[in-house]
Amino acid sequence: MTVLEDVDAILSYGDCCDACLGRFFGKRSHGLTNEERGRALRIARVIERHEPYVPPAGDCCICGGLFDSLDEWADRVVTALEELEYVTFLVGTRVPPLLAENEEMIWSDLSLSHAEPMKSEMNREIGKRVSAKTGRVVDFKQPEIVVVLDIANRAVDVQRSPLFIFGRYRKLERGIPQTHWDCRACRGAGCERCNFTGKQYPDSVEELIGLPISTTLRADGAVLHGSGREDIDARMIGTGRPFILEVVGPRKRTIDIPALERAVNESAAGRVEVNLVRPAARSEVETLKSSRSHKKYRILVEVDGVLSDDAIESALSALRGVTIQQRTPARVAHRRADKVRDRTVLDIQYLGREGAGVLVEVLGEAGLYIKELISGDGGRTRPSFAQEVGMPARVTRLDVVLVQDPTEEENHGTSQRSAEEDAV
Repeated sequence: MTVLEDVDAILSYGDCCDACLGRFFGKRSHGLTNEERGRALRIARVIERHEPYVPPAGDCCICGGLFDSLDEWADRVVTALEELEYVTFLVGTRVPPLLAENEEMIWSDLSLSHAEPMKSEMNREIGKRVSAKTGRVVDFKQPEIVVVLDIANRAVDVQRSPLFIFGRYRKLERGIPQTHWDCRACRGAGCERCNFTGKQYPDSVEELIGLPISTTLRADGAVLHGSGREDIDARMIGTGRPFILEVVGPRKRTIDIPALERAVNESAAGRVEVNLVRPAARSEVETLKSSRSHKKYRILVEVDGVLSDDAIESALSALRGVTIQQRTPARVAHRRADKVRDRTVLDIQYLGREGAGVLVEVLGEAGLYIKELISGDGGRTRPSFAQEVGMPARVTRLDVVLVQDPTEEENHGTSQRSAEEDAV
């Protein structure tokens, strides 16, 4: 069939607007809008047949008049975005099934291979109009705002892309979990046990950092992605733990790092302290969370018995540089796979005594369970400090003083010296 024969066949289904007519041939030529292409085809058809030109009238049998309301849809988008800070955006469209079936039936019946989908034209034409009205730029790869046109409900759905901020946090108070925990009793619904907060603990590092930043950026919330996590009863001191904060649905997108850092440190003073470094990318989250960073711990050990300094040094020497076999600790066996892991004690040093306890510093491979390295966990960790001294031993205080930044070069010596200088 010739192009004009295809036009005749399409119009036999009913009168359609120029935009829909042109869209059936949208991939055959460039430089014209579908509306211009459809009008040109209609004119060529009447010229060939020496007939008077009659413009399309009434509702289009394909789009039902949708393409007569492009300016109206663009105005709706502009209104929906008025209070948002953004530079780039992208338009998407949910086409009602009936409209999609209208054009797909004709594609199939006539074997048309150069047609463009209705949603593609809507996305492009609304995008052009919104860009002209706002001065903002369409970005197909990483838009800050995605606008979805819900044709059936005549609504505009705005999706705000998250922001990411890289930094380090220091947890100065024990008893604070890294992230929000739902109440175990009500699973977040709210009950008497949690004072109807839905939370197992009143605060978390995630909330103490995220709330001031979310408030400043008028966001829906924040999610903390840490390079590992410390136990709830441990402090995170020294240079702090690397993290990326994902700011969900921000309405403001200007990241003033010093101002955000001040807001967090003033709000969480004495409990959590941050050093915000720079904006980050989504791709960095996976790198951070999958990193195998060495960590240094400063621990206070309690021993059920009397040990000389020589006995302590001898026990630590037996662990230094040794690969430890650790079966999943009893305290986390309910939520982690029960298997044996090999982890290396890179260094372990005796720092002296504090009261009745022994102060020790351990530099361990990622994943080394420090409490079990000391106690032996009933034989699940071998060798252990308790095994070497022949007495029950346990960690009564634990501080993390170094977590290597996985985005830095693999220079453990430099990172270690820096952490030692800054450690509390």
